[in-house]
This record gives sequence, C-alpha cells and structure tokens, in this order.
Amino acid sequence: MSSQAVDGLIAAALSGEHEAFAECCAVDVHYEDPLSQGALTGLYSLAEHAAALRRSFVDVRIDRSGPELADDGHVAAPLRLQGVHAESLGQFPATGKPVTVQAILLAEVQPDGRLRRIRVFFDLYDSGRQLGLLPKPGSAAERAMLLARGFGLR
Repeated sequence: MSSQAVDGLIAAALSGEHEAFAECCAVDVHYEDPLSQGALTGLYSLAEHAAALRRSFVDVRIDRSGPELADDGHVAAPLRLQGVHAESLGQFPATGKPVTVQAILLAEVQPDGRLRRIRVFFDLYDSGRQLGLLPKPGSAAERAMLLARGFGLR
C-alpha cells in the first residue's frame, strides 16, 4: 500500500496537476524538504511547491534509486531527482546546469494508504556545488568562504 502512495506522490509531483496530490496525500498533509523553507501544510501548498520545482528544473525526472522500507504506517524510499536548472528558484539564479540529487523520502502512511507526514532529505550543499553556486570541497574558494564566515583556515 505504501509503495502505491510513494508512486502516486512521484506521479503527482511530475504531473503539474494539483488534484493529483489528493489521490496519494491526506488533505492536511505536512511536507518538508531542504528547499521548502519550513513545513508546508495542505495539498495546495504541496502542489504549489512541486510546481515551483518543475518550473525551475526542466525535464525533471524522479526515479526510485533502491528498495523502499515499510513498516506499520511508515515508509522510507530512496529517490534520484535529475533535471536542468533553467529558472531561478528562490534566491538561487538559473545556472543552466544539470543536477542529480540523491534523496530519502520518509513518510507516515494513514490506514487509507494516503501519505500524512512527508519529509524529504538531500544534500543541499552538494546540489549547490553541482550547479556552480557553491565551491568544491578543499578549493581555495571554499577556504575563502569559510574564512569569511569566521571558521578560520584548515
């Protein structure tokens, strides 16, 4: 049952149809990811967030990258998101570069099979590096950034 809900969430996120989220998520769904700037509540907020991500990352693909784990009302699913960063997203300007993000989706599943609480975890720093927005580890640019932030030199 949880596998269907995760597949439904992926399909809804890619579809562009706000109504698609109602098929796999509770009306008062609670959602968080590193780009959501806090918790989003409700189908409309989740659908709007997904729409913003689709606009920013053209040709976005979301695939499962391993087997999911499910147990008594909870599911964990590894995902791979890929796309080209074509439009700005919040404070991040468009780079035109491709990005591949490995993520873990953790969710609470209601008895009716809909997702109630969803958290998606991924390495935002690595994503920023792929897009050229943040320096590579060990580079002079990274050392300068750390020094500017008051961390000193390593």
